[in-house]
Amino acid sequence: MTYEEYQKQEQARLAVAIRHLENGVLFQDIHTVYIDESVTIQPGARIGSCVTLEGETEIGAGAVIGQNSRLRDAKIGENVDIQSSVILESSVGAGTKVGPFAYIRPGSKIGENCKIGDFVEVKNSTFGDGSKSAHLTYIGDSDVGRDVNLGCGIVFVNYDGTNKYRTTVGDGAFIGCNTNLVSPVHVGDGAYIAAGSTVTEDVPEDALGIARARQTNIEGWAAKKGLYRKK
Repeated sequence: MTYEEYQKQEQARLAVAIRHLENGVLFQDIHTVYIDESVTIQPGARIGSCVTLEGETEIGAGAVIGQNSRLRDAKIGENVDIQSSVILESSVGAGTKVGPFAYIRPGSKIGENCKIGDFVEVKNSTFGDGSKSAHLTYIGDSDVGRDVNLGCGIVFVNYDGTNKYRTTVGDGAFIGCNTNLVSPVHVGDGAYIAAGSTVTEDVPEDALGIARARQTNIEGWAAKKGLYRKK
């Protein structure tokens, strides 16, 4: 690319951003945003620095797209707050908070007033209104109901090496930290899963599911093996 071509490209990019600015969109730094012509942004939305908006992306009024975020063919509702995250070919309902460092992959539908927190990945899944996944979780090929709480370190184990399967989690369920849901399983409405469980069978409505080995302590084992020296 020649310098003249680069200048022409930058002028076109800035012209798109200025049109949005004149329509009531707020920018942290209009010189660092990259917005395709096909993107729709409602007045009152705020766009951070180093943001890329691609394809048929639509952003609702009052939404905040924080710095270093990338959205492609994303449908973002009103008053959504997205911080340093990637959203591809998916929708996010009004009032939901995403990130920082979340990854919402194609085919996902996030409901209203949800939380998709740091280092949470969602792929080809639905996530009901009011549900929360605050951090360090993989939600793949699943349907999560309303007002569900996913603890830290949850994995929806959707792939057996050959085929992919779906898991469903009912409304109001609570999934404890470091749980594996080995698809396909169904967790009923209001069910609880104990932390550290590997769930391979359905959990009925309002039940407590515990799927972990009983702890055994072998006294003096480490010392006998000579694995370390106490000071």
